[in-house]
Amino acid sequence: MSKKYLTGIIIAAGVILLVVGILDGGVHDVISKAVHICYECIGIG
Repeated sequence: MSKKYLTGIIIAAGVILLVVGILDGGVHDVISKAVHICYECIGIG
């Protein structure tokens, strides 16, 4: 198996998992957790 073939498979798997996460609503979860953590850091939340 060549190195270019393996690199292509890894990149394709990453893109597929990224799309699945976006479609599953993962972006909303990550942003809401990030906002909550930032509010805690500055003492608002």
